[in-house]
Amino acid sequence: MIPSVLPTYNRAALTFVKGEGSWLIEADGRRFLDLGAGIAVNALGHAHPALVKALTDQGQALWHTSNLYHIPQQQALADKLVENSFADTVFFTNSGTEACELAVKMARKHFHDAGQPERVEILTFEGAFHGRSSAGIAAAGSEKMTKGFGPLLPGFRKLPWGDHDAVAGAITDKTAAILVEPVLGEGGIRPLPDQCLKGLRDLCDAHGMLMILDEVQCGMGRTGKLFAHEWAGVDPDIMMVAKGIGGGFPLGAVLATEHAASGMGAGTHGSTYGGNPLACAVGCAVMDIVADPEFLAQVNRTAGLLRQRLEGLVADHPEVFDSVRGSGLMLGLKCKAANTDVVAAAYQAELITVPAADNVIRLLPPLNISEEEIAEAITRLDTAARQVETAIQTETA
Repeated sequence: MIPSVLPTYNRAALTFVKGEGSWLIEADGRRFLDLGAGIAVNALGHAHPALVKALTDQGQALWHTSNLYHIPQQQALADKLVENSFADTVFFTNSGTEACELAVKMARKHFHDAGQPERVEILTFEGAFHGRSSAGIAAAGSEKMTKGFGPLLPGFRKLPWGDHDAVAGAITDKTAAILVEPVLGEGGIRPLPDQCLKGLRDLCDAHGMLMILDEVQCGMGRTGKLFAHEWAGVDPDIMMVAKGIGGGFPLGAVLATEHAASGMGAGTHGSTYGGNPLACAVGCAVMDIVADPEFLAQVNRTAGLLRQRLEGLVADHPEVFDSVRGSGLMLGLKCKAANTDVVAAAYQAELITVPAADNVIRLLPPLNISEEEIAEAITRLDTAARQVETAIQTETA
C-alpha cells in the first residue's frame, strides 16, 4: 500500500525537530552537527535571529498579495541583488527548479524577439544538475533523471565537462546559450577552472550567445564571494540562484542583464507565490549579512581552516578518503570507500553530510560555522572514518 507521502525519497532514519545555529536536534534528543545545511540552503544556520525577526515581523504584517500588485519587499531585494551583481533586473521564483525554467525561456525568447527564432539550442554538460522539472532534466540529460519521463524537452546538447574543444565544435547557427554550474554540486563538487569559465565567456561573446550560470548551490557566499563566477572575473548574461538566498525559506531568482531579458515583457512569465512578502523579507535579511565584505572574508578564513583540517583527515585515513575538492565552504571528500558508507557512519557519529556523484560526500556547512564547530566536525568525521575502516578490515579478514 502506498504511503500518504509519495515515496520518492530514500530517507535516513532521522527525524529532526529543532535547529540551533550549526546544530540539529533529533526527536530523541541527540544533537547532530550539520555539515549539510539542508543541501546548502541554511546559509546562516538554523533559527538565525535576524532571519527569525524578519519573518516574524513580516508575518504579522502581510503574507501574500500576488504579483498583481507592487510588493515593497520584492523591490527592496531586487535592488540589493542588482546593486551587488552584474544584473540589471531580477525575477523571483520559489526554487532553483523554477529559476531554470525561466532561464531557458528567457534565452530562447531573447533570440526569437531578435529575429533569430532558429536559435533555440542550449549547450549543457555531463554531470550537471539543474533541477527536476522537464527543462531541468532535459538540460542535465542523465539517465538517472530522465528514464521513464520522455519525451524530453528538445533543444539541449550535452557535452563533456571541461572539454573546451568539444564546446567550440558544438556551436552552430542554432546555438543560443551555454548553461553551466561554476561548481558542480550534485555532480561531485567539481569547480570549473577560472580559465575554463573565461573561455566559455569568450565563446559566447564571439558567437553572440548568452551565458547562463546555475549558481543555485554555489552562489550566495558559498565559495567565499557572493557569487562563484566572480573568482574568474567574468559576468554571465543570465544567472539562476536559490537555496541560500532565502536562508531556509523557499526563494529563488533569475538575475539578468537588460540585453538578455529584452524579450520578457508583461505576460511572458509569472508566478503566484514568487517574490511574496514573507520570502523577500527574509531574503533581504540574508543579503544584508551575506553580501557584507567582512562576512565574506570570514567565510574565506573559515574555509581555509576547514580545508586544511580535511587534508589532514585524508592523510590519516587513506583507505577511506582519496582527496579534498571544492571551493570555499562548498567542499567534497572524494572517497575510496563507498560514499554512502561514510555518510551512514557520520550519522552514527551524529554528523550530517550529503552524498554526491563521483563517490563524493559534500560538506556544505552554514557559512557562519565557528572554528570550534569545525574542530568538532573533524573529530566526528575521524570517528566515522575509523568505523568505515573497521568494516573494511572485517570484510577483508
